[in-house]
Parts: sequence; C-alpha cells; structure tokens
Amino acid sequence: MQDYDENPYTVLGLASNAPIDAIKQAYFGLVRAHPPEREPDAFKRFRAAYEKLRDPQKRAELDMLLPGAWSLPAKPRRLPALDLRLHVEDVLAAAESLTDLDRMEWREYYRKVKL
Repeated sequence: MQDYDENPYTVLGLASNAPIDAIKQAYFGLVRAHPPEREPDAFKRFRAAYEKLRDPQKRAELDMLLPGAWSLPAKPRRLPALDLRLHVEDVLAAAESLTDLDRMEWREYYRKVKL
C-alpha cells in the first residue's frame, strides 16, 4: 500500500500559487494520460492530490502545513550608515531617559493630605 501524503502540487506538476482552473486542467490531463483502468495506483495519487487542492479551505490549511510556508523570502540586508554627528533629538532622548519627568505612575509617592 502506497502512502499518498506527498506534496500535491508536485504530484500534479504545479506551482504552489496555481489557480483552481490550472489545478483542474492538470488533474484531468493526468487522468486522461493515466486512466484508472490501466494505472490504478497513479490515479489514486492524482485523485488524492486533487481532493486536497480543490477545496479552498483544505488548500489553505495544506499551504500552511507545507515546508517553507512560514519562511520569508530572503532580502539583502543593508546596514545603516554610521552617523557620528550629535543631534538635538539624541540629546533630548538621553536626558529624558535619565529623568522621571515623563513618568505617569506616581501612586507610590501619594500620601493623604490631612487638614
């Protein structure tokens, strides 16, 4: 007994972004080339792949489970240019980080005032 858990896109000879019309066309073309009466094992492989791809919800679930589905395309990284100049924004940000002027939580310093 064969295992039909292989990638359905490679079984049908398609790219992973193929539209549903291309999936149908590839499936029916393979069924015509390999009829179930002569090649039942090949037909079972094609049918299992087509069943996984014809329903949009099943196809979306399958696409998330395929290897490489979650990897981002590699982009060339560009290092930022080194800027050694002194900017006013940098000085103000450093001063603010060393003070508590922008602090919003003062409850620990709050005491009841008795009159």
